[in-house]
Amino acid sequence: MSKKEVLLTYEGLKKLEEELEYLKGERRKEIAERIKQALAFGDIAENSEYDEAKNEQAQNEGRIVQLETMLKNAIIIDEDEVDTKVVNLGARVKIQDIKSKEEYDYQIVGSTEADPASSRISNESPVGSALLGHKVGDTVEIEVPGGKIRYKIVDIYK
Repeated sequence: MSKKEVLLTYEGLKKLEEELEYLKGERRKEIAERIKQALAFGDIAENSEYDEAKNEQAQNEGRIVQLETMLKNAIIIDEDEVDTKVVNLGARVKIQDIKSKEEYDYQIVGSTEADPASSRISNESPVGSALLGHKVGDTVEIEVPGGKIRYKIVDIYK
């Protein structure tokens, strides 16, 4: 099995580390307490609280393994060293829809950190991948589910 690189900004790395710390510490304790309380009810054969707590424990442990793997394979994007001559990972880009003239600001991040509601789009998304490598002034045509959209790159910054 090949290792999948996980591209992260320092902010994304910190969030994953904080989540891992929470799951390994406080969350494990909460679940252990729920299991203990469920066992106090007696017969575990028909104890739905016990089954629920054990399922929760399994999900928590699975997420811990997932986070540890992601962190082990993390490649950090140093936003201070982002080249703003072309759109690349870590860069912020302002684009304008050619048709509607609306402008949008996005940061290009790895798929782990993608959050379109916070204007952070993945380098693997249709828009993110189409913008990569282009310069200010370039027009990019992007195939999206609703058809084709054309954007002009207005600015690239950190």
